[in-house]
Amino acid sequence: MRILLVNPNTTASMTATAADAARRVASKGTEILPRTSKMGPASIEGYYDEALAVPGLLQELALGAKEGAQAAIIACFDDTGLDAARAMANMPVIGICEAAVATAGFIAQRFSIVTTMERSRLPIEHLVQRYGAAHRCTVRAADIPVLSLEDPTSNARARLKAEIATALREDRSDAIILGCAGMADLVDAFTTEFQVPVIDGVAAAVKQAEALIALGLTTGKTNAYASPVHKPYSGLLAGFQPTH
Repeated sequence: MRILLVNPNTTASMTATAADAARRVASKGTEILPRTSKMGPASIEGYYDEALAVPGLLQELALGAKEGAQAAIIACFDDTGLDAARAMANMPVIGICEAAVATAGFIAQRFSIVTTMERSRLPIEHLVQRYGAAHRCTVRAADIPVLSLEDPTSNARARLKAEIATALREDRSDAIILGCAGMADLVDAFTTEFQVPVIDGVAAAVKQAEALIALGLTTGKTNAYASPVHKPYSGLLAGFQPTH
């Protein structure tokens, strides 16, 4: 199996963190194909960043398809560009928020998502509602910049730990979801410390991608995710004009 892992921001070190997490859980014979967006923001924190990250994401998705990917994962917890990607691609495309929420639903009556910035909390709450889990999930923000996760001198890890402790105490949650692909390397440490299931969306998405490939399933292309209509595109987006 060949699974494309696209980081829709331009920070290659975050791609490496997500790719390591993906490879740790991938089955023998599964190849992870990591790609980093070449245009857009260095991190995705809020609606503006998300909108401007989509063209770069779609570009890398198209290149990955040419490399023979059988499924794709969008390694951003905002599920950046997920609907557009599903419409464009002829393979399954999985968002790590949706994958994490689905996984948590199998093992916990209540669970909490702990993300980075407060401005990211509401978009994630909207995703949780979309995925049908609003009645059993609380979304919290540790109020840390995404890029601080890679800064060993920051207090990002301490603030995450404090927010997880609060979630377990106040939300009465049975599991924690880490709400950023850049947190993927913290799963083992937090699982050991808090003694509850801690879910990384990247790892969850890998296993779901493998299942879809094995089942021979891909995105339905009849209605909402039908391939884009051929029409002229202009200006900076001319290169994204649909060709079929």
